[in-house]
Amino acid sequence: MQLKILLPFKVFAQKQEVLRIVAESRSGSLGLLPQRLDCVAALTPGIFIYETAAEGEVCVAVDEGILVKAGDQVLVCVRNAVGGTDLGKLHEAVKQQFLNLDEQERTMREILAKLEGNFVLRLAALHHD
Repeated sequence: MQLKILLPFKVFAQKQEVLRIVAESRSGSLGLLPQRLDCVAALTPGIFIYETAAEGEVCVAVDEGILVKAGDQVLVCVRNAVGGTDLGKLHEAVKQQFLNLDEQERTMREILAKLEGNFVLRLAALHHD
């Protein structure tokens, strides 16, 4: 398989002859082998694993995104990724960077929803006057 991991503004990794891939999706762990049927999966923050004959097993901490397998092409588009060899540090990166960001986004969305609600109420009040 040919693997390409894309971030919003750059290509994080591009690998040829990938033997297997393991990713974390919203439905659980997802494994890909070269003969697997085409698929699309929404990825959650976690550890993404791929294996090549040259490098062996490689682990990458990834943020949420999407994985698309079409033929022998696997495209992974995520908001952020961190490479490394220490699995413990990668798990910490997922907890520190990606999951905390999700909490910040939830807080921002709640604030925006309140602002939008107040705006609509004031607009309705002006319309009635």
